[in-house]
Amino acid sequence: MQFSITSQFLHIFSLTIFIIITSSLSQSSQFCDAGTEIPSSKLLIKGGTVVNAQHHQIADVYVEDGIIVAVNPNIMVGDDVTVIDATGKYVMPGGIDPHTHLDMDVGFTATVDDFFSGQAAALAGGTTMHIDFVIPLNGSLTAGFEDYEKKAKKSCMDYGFHMVITKWDETVSREMELMVKEKGINSFKFFMAYKGILMINDELLLEGFKKCKSLGAVAMVHAENGDAVYEGQRKMIELGITGPEGHALSRPAVLEGEATARAIRLADFVNTPLYVVHVMSIDAMEEIAKARKAGQRVIGEPIASGLALDESWLWHPDFEIAAKYVMSPPIRKRGHDKALQAALSTGVLQLVGTDHCAFNSTQKARGIDDFRKMPNGVNGIEERMHLVWDIMVESGQISVTDYVRITSTECAKIFNIYPRKGAVLPGSDADIIILNPNSSFEMSAKSHHSRLDTNVYEGRRGKGKIEVTIAGGRVVWENNELKVTPGTGRYIQMPPFSYLFDGLDKKDAIYLNSLQAPVKRAKAST
Repeated sequence: MQFSITSQFLHIFSLTIFIIITSSLSQSSQFCDAGTEIPSSKLLIKGGTVVNAQHHQIADVYVEDGIIVAVNPNIMVGDDVTVIDATGKYVMPGGIDPHTHLDMDVGFTATVDDFFSGQAAALAGGTTMHIDFVIPLNGSLTAGFEDYEKKAKKSCMDYGFHMVITKWDETVSREMELMVKEKGINSFKFFMAYKGILMINDELLLEGFKKCKSLGAVAMVHAENGDAVYEGQRKMIELGITGPEGHALSRPAVLEGEATARAIRLADFVNTPLYVVHVMSIDAMEEIAKARKAGQRVIGEPIASGLALDESWLWHPDFEIAAKYVMSPPIRKRGHDKALQAALSTGVLQLVGTDHCAFNSTQKARGIDDFRKMPNGVNGIEERMHLVWDIMVESGQISVTDYVRITSTECAKIFNIYPRKGAVLPGSDADIIILNPNSSFEMSAKSHHSRLDTNVYEGRRGKGKIEVTIAGGRVVWENNELKVTPGTGRYIQMPPFSYLFDGLDKKDAIYLNSLQAPVKRAKAST
């Protein structure tokens, strides 16, 4: 992958326009099905402020056949180029959502958003790539991957896969190698919760961490103490607290903090990078902060709901309203949100996901008499980019360059697809958004593009509206209209050994060299 990206950059700077156009046209069939109307393959975004994670400048962006060819002031083009005026607006990399669950089967039901509706919603909100979690099928990673390949055939934007590990044996170990070496997966998720379903114990967690390290794959954890959560759930039901509030009470922040600390220490013992998904509490955030201060390679991912909401909604007297906020780990008390925002602004936490896992009100009603039976999950794939801008940029907590970093670039770097993704640079994929800082947005189930009949951000208004989304060089969102076609998305393979692994071998060598020789002892006399 690194070689192909480097070659792509060299082509753009050293080959003639004729060769660029010829090679690009040969790729166009993977964007549109036969018979689909293909929009202009040449695009000029004029006069905007181009923002990357390191800098911003007023410049034009020229795109040919899905690739950014030039970023310079005053680019001159011919009449066959579509021009978009971005004067007074920000031109930024499309968002990358590192944490989604589309078309996920949970046994008794499945999430309402599939790879078309969920991705269409994402594009309307300025996200141009996401990474979904593959669930093994009948214990097989390979069968699970093939199942998700089929699900994703209707995709309308680029996507990647993480792989969930639910058990451990030699077959799983071999399949992990296959996923990394042949299928383009470079991350594996381990659940420390959901006892009896997905949860694995510390012994298996250690085995998984060791395998991830050897493969150059990122180890990810859902950090809650599953045994304690199970006991908390039993206690709430025994006390007659059966509604959505029981969900929050049964899995307090201290259990998230404990599991986060345990995962961090085990990852340190193995000396492998760790990625903590959906950081929802001060407790978990503080454990990550301590580890990073000590030099450990730990990534913390807060999600949109944790930054924007508080748990009071779970006590709403209307069950349908309360139920839509049920997710795991739970949305926390007021104060946790502000602390997570501060940690994001200071670099303690690195990037923002959504854990978009959409179940409608009918599906949630399964738990009306017992919160344990309710499918967990909230929306966010469409709302994330606007929420982060409004909460973090408009409040002055972060700069526009930091906005790009936490919504796009850092994800691309962690999962080793930068600068193909996560940048507005020559040679990068033309996944671009245009944001008008003077426009406003409003969120509602009536206007969103998800199939969900509710929205946890219902009625929320804010400043900073994404007016144009460009995915793979195609304008897919403009004038509040979606222009998407099933089957036009691409699976993006993610190579192993991202920057998180740089120098780990040296740390191992230093440790081994520091060990004293074994003590020589005389044999005991008989």
